Amino acid sequence: MSDALPVLYSFRRCPYAMRARLALAISSEPHELREVVLRSKPAEMLAASPKGTVPVLVLPGGEVIDESLDVMLWALRRKDPEGWLAPAQGSLDEMLTLISGNDGAFKRSLDRYKYPNRYDQESAGDAGGFGLHHRSLGAAWLLELDGMLEGGWLFGRRASLADMALLPFVRQFAHTDPDWFAAQPWPQLQTWLAQFEASALYADVMQKHAPWRA
Repeated sequence: MSDALPVLYSFRRCPYAMRARLALAISSEPHELREVVLRSKPAEMLAASPKGTVPVLVLPGGEVIDESLDVMLWALRRKDPEGWLAPAQGSLDEMLTLISGNDGAFKRSLDRYKYPNRYDQESAGDAGGFGLHHRSLGAAWLLELDGMLEGGWLFGRRASLADMALLPFVRQFAHTDPDWFAAQPWPQLQTWLAQFEASALYADVMQKHAPWRA
């Protein structure tokens, strides 16, 4: 692709990278997608963002945006055809507050539920119980979200920035133990996630790409 295009370094299953791809797709912002292998990160990506996490968006002028929410805001402020930044109810500030809760306490519990063996110092040798404890903490957050979804979406009757910033993480939580998730009393949350996973937008951003090589 042309050197004039923004370049997005991404990893297909990463929820942070997924939310960035969602915003770039809905805004129809042209860009070059570079799928990376996290155990073998390309030198070009590390030169742009030494912290080594995805997504990394490198603009044609050399500016680097390496926080997923910032990538979303950059794309949507250029073009926002579905009005993700202007929800049917509430405000952008309220959406950003909700996203902060997701990226803080909920993400912390999600990591410990999904990968309890990575936290030996915290689990005191009981990885199973430790994981279930954090599943319960995450479930309390999801119950709150379920109560917000009476209109079908978090901020009214159409999708917004908040929905698309949170759904990749709720998806990851759900797929950790799908049978358990399906048995929970979260009908609105389960419908919200199912319609997202059935959407053309989701199919678009979840296409498989060969790892990029310079």
